[in-house]
Amino acid sequence: MFGNAKKKHKMKLDTMLGPKTEITGDVAFSEFLMIDGKVTGNVTAEQGSGARLSLNKGGRIVGDVRVPDLYIDGEVEGDVYATERVELANNAQITGNVYYNLLEMAMGAAINGNLVHKPKEEMRLLEHKAESKKSAKPAEAKSSKA
Repeated sequence: MFGNAKKKHKMKLDTMLGPKTEITGDVAFSEFLMIDGKVTGNVTAEQGSGARLSLNKGGRIVGDVRVPDLYIDGEVEGDVYATERVELANNAQITGNVYYNLLEMAMGAAINGNLVHKPKEEMRLLEHKAESKKSAKPAEAKSSKA
């Protein structure tokens, strides 16, 4: 059922974060990202890219994840949005809600949050709303001294 993420997926590995790598800040990618280290920030695939994220055993993301295709055998602390599929291996630990189109879950995987099935069309609307919120930031107030 669950095999090595590199063997199962035909997409060429684009970027890998090693087990001793820690990134603080948002990560955006467009092909195949493999994480064995830690990311503190949101991990987002380019919209319409068909990208894949593999979070391997020992890997950790503290932030939201927005990708079409997702394999998790590590930990996520944040909400997960997958327009295509989510594959949870036996070490997967998610603290947050999982919005998915297709879900495969192995015995031992844990989700502390809600599982919310969303067809592809509804997921695109969620992505659009998230993008709208980012671009609609209020202007900063200026103070003047008399």
